[in-house]
Amino acid sequence: MPLSERQLAAFTDKHAWQIPVDTSPRHLAGPGDARHVTHGLAAAGWTTVSDPLGPEIILRSPDHPHRLQFDPQSATSAWWRLRAESTDTEPGWYAEFGGLVPAEVLAGLTDALVVPEPAEATSPLSVLEGAGWLIDGRGAADSDPAGCRVERRAERGLGIVPWSEQGRVSWRIEVSDGPDVFPRGGRLWHAFLDGRTPEYLVTAFVTALVDPSPLQRGMGDRTAQCGVVQKPSPFTPEQTVDAHISRIKALRRQARSARRQQTNPATVPAKTCTAQPAARR
Repeated sequence: MPLSERQLAAFTDKHAWQIPVDTSPRHLAGPGDARHVTHGLAAAGWTTVSDPLGPEIILRSPDHPHRLQFDPQSATSAWWRLRAESTDTEPGWYAEFGGLVPAEVLAGLTDALVVPEPAEATSPLSVLEGAGWLIDGRGAADSDPAGCRVERRAERGLGIVPWSEQGRVSWRIEVSDGPDVFPRGGRLWHAFLDGRTPEYLVTAFVTALVDPSPLQRGMGDRTAQCGVVQKPSPFTPEQTVDAHISRIKALRRQARSARRQQTNPATVPAKTCTAQPAARR
């Protein structure tokens, strides 16, 4: 069923009494509200196929190739799992995300999944370079002591490949809680996108990750704590709610437009006969 007014009202009730605080950097802002992801997909026509009284949420796309699972009681470090089944024209792919991934960052990917694909492709690497991240032979890392690192790996256990090498590669993002990248037992959250994941979706996730603007959190919300900075937000609770609802409405319009384009692809107009000039007397 589509996103209902009752569900939007529940989101409003939760955030209307919270005092928003600007929280940065984004990768340490904590999970936030999962409805940034689920509301966007529901507005695009995804439906719930899980037990409505259970803690697990499973959403499926209208045409059924995509499936998102959110399990906050997962025994593994991956709370979010996104799968695409293979079709006659497209291979299947898989992505997973840890419990502390900010919902707004993950929504960067899921929003991109339900709207038309960008006409001009942008690589994840160019986004990281443009954001000033430190590039090396394995990947890219931000300059924050509580490290966030993006790595590109060759498939099938062949190791890490140079940026310039062509071929199927997977992407892994790791966020640690100390000055050393990936200390033993210090991982806060991770993301993994396999080598068949469309690159524009990887780019959408990375773009949301490196966005320098802070995320709004309610005072007392869970964050990654180590290295996180919080300041009073210039936004009111009402503005925070209005921004969410405006985004949901825009997604609904874009998703409907995308489905219409898939159902009624543009056709080449038939040739028409051109009138011949009248014979001169």
